Amino acid sequence: MFEKVLIANRGEIALRVLRACRELGIRTVMVHSSADAQTLPVRLADETVRIGPAASRQSYLNAAAIVEAARQTGAQAVHPGYGFLSEDADFAEICAENGLIFVGPPPQVMSALADKSTARALMSKAGLPLPPGSVETLPTAADALDVAAEVGYPVIVKAAAGGGGRGMTVVRSAAELPRAYARTRAAAQVAFGDDRVYVERYLADARHVEVQVLCDNHGNGVHLGTRDCSVQRRHQKLVEEAPAPALRPSTLDTLAEAALRGALSVGFTGAGTVEFLVDEAEQSHFLEINCRIQVEHPVTEMVTGVDLVHEQLHVAAGTRLRLRQEEIRLRGVAVECRVNVEDPDRGFAPAPGRLDRFRPPGGPFTRVDTHGHVGYLVSPHYDSLLAKVAVWAPDRDGALDRLDRALGEFEVAGPGVRTTIPFVRRVLHDAAFRAGRHTTGLVDRLLTADVEPADGPTVPTGPTARADADPAGRTPVIAAPAAAQRRFR
Repeated sequence: MFEKVLIANRGEIALRVLRACRELGIRTVMVHSSADAQTLPVRLADETVRIGPAASRQSYLNAAAIVEAARQTGAQAVHPGYGFLSEDADFAEICAENGLIFVGPPPQVMSALADKSTARALMSKAGLPLPPGSVETLPTAADALDVAAEVGYPVIVKAAAGGGGRGMTVVRSAAELPRAYARTRAAAQVAFGDDRVYVERYLADARHVEVQVLCDNHGNGVHLGTRDCSVQRRHQKLVEEAPAPALRPSTLDTLAEAALRGALSVGFTGAGTVEFLVDEAEQSHFLEINCRIQVEHPVTEMVTGVDLVHEQLHVAAGTRLRLRQEEIRLRGVAVECRVNVEDPDRGFAPAPGRLDRFRPPGGPFTRVDTHGHVGYLVSPHYDSLLAKVAVWAPDRDGALDRLDRALGEFEVAGPGVRTTIPFVRRVLHDAAFRAGRHTTGLVDRLLTADVEPADGPTVPTGPTARADADPAGRTPVIAAPAAAQRRFR
């Protein structure tokens, strides 16, 4: 095992990795921007290195500064967390060239899977089902029109180098397609430096289901069950649960087996996630493979008892996989929600500020991953994720009730600060969600609904919350007390 690991990230995931390292007896080096000098992960690390100013491009995306920090401190490996450089094949290659172990798949595997068109072709070869559409990228709008005519509208135009919910445009008619094609290519060039796009059938009423896989450097691999991530806004997840509810056991088994087969076929190593869309007939369609630990990994840990970050580090150190498929048992149900510092009433716009009050919930089978604390300044420079609340129960109803109870106890307040907690509680009381019949369209439906569903309470108030009428006259929502109350896949 490593003696020292550099953590190339910030916030709750940096703290999560730091704690795993400490449990394994590994010393930690935390790199940080000038804006994060006083944050909890930095304060708890064994060593720290400031690598640049607040702007991500000059700090957490500064590969040269991170590698130099690892060299100067004698770190043997770099754990990238999620976001930032976690799926950057060039960064992984630079690490290797400088004698550092990158905690993740080999650069060539990351490069192939980062290109969505290449990934689709590889997974198709491995026997995974694809949504109807083009396997290759489409050089002209005329090509896109031909594909759309063949598969039928609506379609979605996707950037081949896209990710994190960016680089996608839904198109509902042939008249819209040429402009959407040009707009998506232009946006992809700006965001990813690559304007290639492809087109596939858009599955409007589908479930977003993913499978956690874990593979070593010796050709061994296991899957750790499914997660449902259908509660999304702008392709960004808000609520995740394991296992995926209301699907036939045969469907879950098929998804898990296909995911592991696809990962092993390309030489994947480490912790990764294979994502699918599942339609009303429970037919699955491959979406992508993420080459990193996921934000929602706690729910898988809670139903399997497997520490995924521990396993990542063991695999990166060259250890053979310590798990066998027959040893992995799923017990109960775990549900997680993301507490983002955003205002749902303003289109989920970031609402950062200093936290005057911060009291996370507790209680049995309740896990809170957060770097927040009283006095913490939520920076406008970074993603708005402040905390993740995950709960476990023997059954789904119990887990949903427990999460609602936990969120009712969560106090977050500060001038101008608002969170997604009220909206998530609204989701938890939606009839379709409670029945496990929700799709990726759930959030849009709730946001556009004039009234809440009439089959139950709107949202129960917590001990520190009050129901305020929405200015537009819609159903009451929960707001924090008078004192006051962004984007990983």
